[in-house]
Amino acid sequence: MCKLNEIRAKQGFLCDMDGVVYHGTRLLDGAKDFVDWLERSGKRYLFLTNSSERSPAQLHQKLLEMGLDVDESHFYTSGQATARFLSSQSPGCSAYVIGGDGLRQALTEEGISLTESSPDYVVVGETPYYHYAMVKHALQLVVAGAKLIGTNPDLTGRDETGIIPTCQALIAPIALASGKKPYYVGKPNALMMRTGLRMLGVHSDEAAIIGDRMDTDIIAGIETGLDTVLSLSGVTAREDIAQFPYRPRYIINGLGELAE
Repeated sequence: MCKLNEIRAKQGFLCDMDGVVYHGTRLLDGAKDFVDWLERSGKRYLFLTNSSERSPAQLHQKLLEMGLDVDESHFYTSGQATARFLSSQSPGCSAYVIGGDGLRQALTEEGISLTESSPDYVVVGETPYYHYAMVKHALQLVVAGAKLIGTNPDLTGRDETGIIPTCQALIAPIALASGKKPYYVGKPNALMMRTGLRMLGVHSDEAAIIGDRMDTDIIAGIETGLDTVLSLSGVTAREDIAQFPYRPRYIINGLGELAE
């Protein structure tokens, strides 16, 4: 309980979404209580998601349909992080995109033109419309010289049906066939973490990260100097923790434990 109170005393919270706040279209127990507690306590918080498929406005609507009202300003996606990265590296660049509307919108807002012909980058994120023709075309573009970018390194995710393939699984055929190693922008990349802290306006010592993945959320927190909270509501089970050479500072079954 001592450690849990130390986490509650933090001023800023970076919280994962899929597997922590919801599964698919189902809000997880305790999520609403947690957000209510954050608001009542005057905490600064940001839902930092590796999913690039949806924009902040779409994430707001998704949660609203589940009964949870969170302002758009509290979301930061790997799609936005990827767009900022590309814009900083090569202003006015172009990209061929395999991904959802949220990723496309983020890239466009950063002044990146979307094209199917001779792009500077091939950018891959999550999309339910993934198909062979996309992979084939992306492969040809990468072989021709386009740089390969993944919005995040997540291999799998979870929805109401169970485990699903995510970004690293979707980009793998292009990387394997081209022999090119992708650069991943989302967690645990420090770029996304540092931007999240700047958006909150808090130092790493004053913040905690809550997530369900040891290989992205927890290692991202450790490497950025945040306290780490692993929620067992998603991908990682308690028995999986021993497989990693690092540990979260605290383990919870769900967000409701922090709101109590």
